[in-house]
Amino acid sequence: MVSDSWKAAFLAASATLLQSAVAQNVTCNGSFSPISASNFVSKMNPGWNLGNTLDAVQKEGDWNNPPVVATTFDDIKSAGFKGVRLPVTWAYHFTSEAPDYTVDPVWLQRVSDVIDMITSRGFYAIVNVHHDSWTWMDLTKETDYAKIEDKFYKLWYQIGTKLACKGSQVAFEPINEIPGTTAEHGAEVNKLNNIFLKAINDAGGFNPQRVVTLVGSGEDGPKTSQWFVKPDAKFKNPWAIQYHYYSPYDFIFSAWGKTTWGSDADKASLEADIAAVRGNFTDIPLIIGEWAASPVATETAARWRYFDFFIRTAAKYNTATVLWDNGADFLNRATHQWRDQVALDILRTAAAGKTNSLPDSTTDGSTTQNSSAYVYHKLNETVTDVELPFHFNGNSFSSAKLAGKNLAKGKDYSVSGEKITFKKSFLSTILTSSSRTGSLANVTLNFSAGASLQVNILQWSVPTLGVTSSKVPASSTDLLIPITWAGQNRPAAVRAVKNDGTYLSDDWTQYLPDLQKARITYNGQWNWDGQNVVLPAAVVDLVRQGGKDTTFTIEFYPRVPGNVVNYTLTV
Repeated sequence: MVSDSWKAAFLAASATLLQSAVAQNVTCNGSFSPISASNFVSKMNPGWNLGNTLDAVQKEGDWNNPPVVATTFDDIKSAGFKGVRLPVTWAYHFTSEAPDYTVDPVWLQRVSDVIDMITSRGFYAIVNVHHDSWTWMDLTKETDYAKIEDKFYKLWYQIGTKLACKGSQVAFEPINEIPGTTAEHGAEVNKLNNIFLKAINDAGGFNPQRVVTLVGSGEDGPKTSQWFVKPDAKFKNPWAIQYHYYSPYDFIFSAWGKTTWGSDADKASLEADIAAVRGNFTDIPLIIGEWAASPVATETAARWRYFDFFIRTAAKYNTATVLWDNGADFLNRATHQWRDQVALDILRTAAAGKTNSLPDSTTDGSTTQNSSAYVYHKLNETVTDVELPFHFNGNSFSSAKLAGKNLAKGKDYSVSGEKITFKKSFLSTILTSSSRTGSLANVTLNFSAGASLQVNILQWSVPTLGVTSSKVPASSTDLLIPITWAGQNRPAAVRAVKNDGTYLSDDWTQYLPDLQKARITYNGQWNWDGQNVVLPAAVVDLVRQGGKDTTFTIEFYPRVPGNVVNYTLTV
């Protein structure tokens, strides 16, 4: 335990450090072209995050992404992005602790080199302090704020010194998503914003003119709106506010069986969120530094509609956006391919103000889910015409192509209003007696404006489990359930019901639509890999503690009756 006398001395020394003038020790050659914060965030838009890389815990490469290479940014430029946010975790790169808190110069140089890779390609860039918020900067766990402030100042002084002569294309963000739930936390984040500004100004160089994107508690829109206070006027840096947006939680993170999005209520809620932040900061540049709807966690048609509406709504409220990419969701950095090319095309065309045509999909509380991103065909059933509805949004339909070749209108497909019918004669060339289950072909739909869409022709059957029941293990452990896939190789949702009819968890889901009742949450309560459905230890423990046999109904796409398998854990 720290003695009161030592703590008093430490607080006094910290106050002296933060209040005294520190000599600006960097002088830069060349010139700096000042830019306003509003102009900077506009030039960042749309932006992309180099996620789970330099911010990995503990070092670059630890989170299944290779070390950064320059060609990744060539891919990002070709994709149409204008800015790159560079998340950096520093917590594991200190070579000394108090009182110096020295950062490894090799790590500082690595960050500097990656910034040069970015800016040399014409990008605007934001660099930050990232997962330090998990370790030594968590305001909900660490009560010695003076210690945080001292370390934070010294960290940013070193970053500021190293990057002092970077051009005006480079902006700084003080801290990523710093936890905070109270007004006291909010006030401390405001103080940290000022400490950050003092540190980079004291470091000198071009930093006193550099754009910064300041933050509120958690980089959360509502908390930022509630507690953010403008920085001290003595700092002359142009500044914007950065916040992050991952809403609605249940759709973005596939919680409680929420695989639909796009109802009038969904859209109104999203717009209200973004409008509220703009309404609280009418004269301040805003940038959403992280957002995403992952191909791993969300249904395809719903995701495409979300991308379009989100980008357009942000633009409506003069808010720039930066897509979060963890290396597994969007750009495959090894193959240089985008995992969801349509989502990317929708993003950049919406950002350019062009109108996209979009697929239709279920948005209400139905008991089944339809999607115009797919022609779903069940194995061994008769092939028939398939009609899919779309939202042309004022565009006209121009062509349908398979493997780059035009399909024949009238013979292979027909168009009536905003519905496209794929003919039995065409589908029968793909869905033959020898066709396997899984994705068989992609038809590209082209319109007079906006992104092209794809319709995936996919044959499915009900997957099979290697085992359908087991005894609850005596110890806490993840449970791997072997599965043979037979269509889309991922579950859509998992329902968990005890043998007395009650729900394993989240009893309140009884009030949700039928597709969500009793469903548990992806990634926290269920997961999968290439060969297994995974029930994490925490869920297995719930069954053991509840003392009742529990049946897990694993549901697949398409979400229609019968496309499920059951697995029972007995106690």
